[in-house]
Amino acid sequence: MYKNIFLKLAALSLLIASHSALAAPHYNVNDYYQVYKDGRIYIFDDFATYDSFNQVGETAYRLTRIGAGPNGETLVFGLQSKDKKMSSGFGSVDLYEGTAEGITEGFYGEVIKDGRIYVFSEWPDLKDFLAVGEATFRFTQIGAGPNGETVIYVLNKNNKKQQPTALMAEFERKHRK
Repeated sequence: MYKNIFLKLAALSLLIASHSALAAPHYNVNDYYQVYKDGRIYIFDDFATYDSFNQVGETAYRLTRIGAGPNGETLVFGLQSKDKKMSSGFGSVDLYEGTAEGITEGFYGEVIKDGRIYVFSEWPDLKDFLAVGEATFRFTQIGAGPNGETVIYVLNKNNKKQQPTALMAEFERKHRK
């Protein structure tokens, strides 16, 4: 009798676990954009929303956390239209908070800070930059940004001796008008 109850409970817990895995939110963790502007930090996980913000200076939909930045800045997470009714599962929030998993190949990121655009091909490099505020290894192009900004392609000890041609091409493709 107890064996049957145990087997039924085990089957039920497996069913619940598999259903929970299927119901987990799906979010974008392959790209990340961060802009320091007017004492705020704007964060995006979608290039179109980020690009629109750079053109207009605001986002239509956002999640705001007043004073939650590392130095008391207001954090503004730019959301897509489809995200506006969600309460969690935002890729930008999960990346910023370090709770996103599964960041592997194909990552792309940008940080606009002090009039420069820092471009990343690896999430660990971006995390290190955010922690320290500087890039140890880089390839710099003065005036190469969409509005004449300096563009800094952030490298690491594994690729520091190579010109980041693929990353440069991706930046150019994204910002071509």
